Amino acid sequence: MINRTQRLLAHIRELAPGITSRVAEIEAGRRMPPDLVEALRSIGIFRMFVPQSHGGLELDMPAALEVFGALSRIDGSVGWISMIGAAHGIFAPLLPRHAYEQIYQNGPDVIIAGSAQPVGRAAAVAGGWRVNGRWPFASGCQHAEWMFGFCVMTEGGKPLSGPAGEGGPPLVQGFFLPAGDWQIEDTWYVAGLKGTGSHHITLRDTVVSAGNFFDLANGVPCLPGPLYQAVLPVLPLMLGAVSVGMAEGALDELVELAKTGRQQLQASVPMRDSETFQGELGRIAAELRAARAFLQVQAGSHWRHALAGTLKDEALHTQATQTAILLATTCVRAADACFALAGSSALYETSPLQRRLRDLHVVAQHYNVQQRHYVNAGKLLLGSSVGCSKLVRGGEHVSEVPQKVLLV
Repeated sequence: MINRTQRLLAHIRELAPGITSRVAEIEAGRRMPPDLVEALRSIGIFRMFVPQSHGGLELDMPAALEVFGALSRIDGSVGWISMIGAAHGIFAPLLPRHAYEQIYQNGPDVIIAGSAQPVGRAAAVAGGWRVNGRWPFASGCQHAEWMFGFCVMTEGGKPLSGPAGEGGPPLVQGFFLPAGDWQIEDTWYVAGLKGTGSHHITLRDTVVSAGNFFDLANGVPCLPGPLYQAVLPVLPLMLGAVSVGMAEGALDELVELAKTGRQQLQASVPMRDSETFQGELGRIAAELRAARAFLQVQAGSHWRHALAGTLKDEALHTQATQTAILLATTCVRAADACFALAGSSALYETSPLQRRLRDLHVVAQHYNVQQRHYVNAGKLLLGSSVGCSKLVRGGEHVSEVPQKVLLV
């Protein structure tokens, strides 16, 4: 595992100068250049979560987060696209086995895009479900081979009941289709992460086989292995890895600016010789070291649960979300501080610091890391949840406790 991860990181270091030289092109094009996508594919980015039985790398979670962070430190859009394209490889095992095999029939380097918002409608028909919908934020859709969306499932014009029964939320299911079956709407005109090509995708009156649907929250994976037992508890940590990598990139760029000897207007000394600047730089660096350490500890804890078979747990999902919110908040604050310390030079489009600031603010708008989700952690701490959770230490089940936010 270490050798596979180190090889990936070495390849990323080799790609870094070429990526950095093309950030303006990436932003202007509002997508990844096709040759850069192929470069990422060739080093194995999109096979990171594919099982070794199918030619994939099947990395453990802490290793994968290190890779996402390394790419995001180079450029936010590249890190985001890499994370999305790889992460959807843990959605696919929730499909029936025959549908999973269809996706990977030509090899492990399949790029999957999609949207998790349940804005589609699926009506029961002979042979499957008739799907209509328009889904936002389908990052990387222009270079994907497969795409997915989520639908409210209906019959006779009425939503079907979800797991909570009548009166609860309706039944929501995801489904996969080849990318050629979808329409892409050119809608990605945004403030940051411009290079991700996160356009809307649509389907009109498309009959989808029942075998192409999956249940994200309660589905049983068609493959063994710790990676595939639960999707929801690990997704927020992937966003956290991207946030930390991007903020570390902003700090790198501020240090490089200071090393040029830049002296701001009416300042008595160059930035690098100012104790005020040095103190702020040290504070930002400390916060980001703490953020990275927090991510690593949380990733290690989640991976131990995955190995023990106890990852599919509401409390662990809440804990991961807590972590991701805190990381996003910390990293936005760091990028803002780097931008401010750089002075007026950071205003220009040629400055990487203005791009880092925009990109990180866009990440912080993501559903998974919005501050309002802290409420779930508060409820669990107060004992408002239902059910119980098994604590695991050292790979052993210790006890069953009321479900709550578990300490790392």
